[in-house]
Amino acid sequence: MFKPILILPICAALIACGTPQQLCIARETRDLRVVDRLIAETQGNLDRGYAFKDVVISRTVWVNCAPWPEPRPVEGAPVPRYSSPRLCLEDRDETITRPVAIDLAAEQSKLSGLKAKRKQLAAAGERSIAACRKAYPE
Repeated sequence: MFKPILILPICAALIACGTPQQLCIARETRDLRVVDRLIAETQGNLDRGYAFKDVVISRTVWVNCAPWPEPRPVEGAPVPRYSSPRLCLEDRDETITRPVAIDLAAEQSKLSGLKAKRKQLAAAGERSIAACRKAYPE
């Protein structure tokens, strides 16, 4: 049995998801948004003259370990209440961003290809958006 207090958050969550028309438009223009992001990234690389690459490195660090479990006491021996904290080595992965050299001519060629693809996707997107508005009028 639902309580009225639980219905409000559920309705708010459903409203936040978007209308069917908005969902349809978002679905149909996903590729266009990806290409726009790639164009911005490529243009930034050309403006800077280099690109960035995420690299995962592993570092060994000292950390406070939980107290190690004490060995089981011998029959009749008192059970220790606590053991002192200990340090131990632990590997931690860390993602860092490093600059990398790029071929500026290849990057310019990639940008030209992405801009051509964007024009193609924009034209198809306009038709898809019109179809979404027709299928799901608000």
